[in-house]
Amino acid sequence: MKMVIAIVQDKDSLRLAESLVEHDFRATKLATTGGFLKEGNTTFMMGVPTERLDELMGVIKQNCSSREQMVSPISPMGGHADSYIPYPVEVQVGGATVFVLPIEGFYQF
Repeated sequence: MKMVIAIVQDKDSLRLAESLVEHDFRATKLATTGGFLKEGNTTFMMGVPTERLDELMGVIKQNCSSREQMVSPISPMGGHADSYIPYPVEVQVGGATVFVLPIEGFYQF
């Protein structure tokens, strides 16, 4: 048994949630916020049998695509604002960050 924690961008979360249900995976969904872009994320926590781990990873990969997005950098705090020129920067967003952890016990009551 494994604990899978998948952090996905909000834009991908509904599609992933529907696909998880279609493939008979149960998940707990948490609203979270990313640290770098300060945008909304969704974190899915799932207990999955080891033999279905590859299937679950495929579902996540299929539904959470990464893409490029232009963002404006945040002005420096306490710095000289006259030397700061805010050029938009292209960054990669989306996709999924997935952690797989061993589980010592799994109970449903």
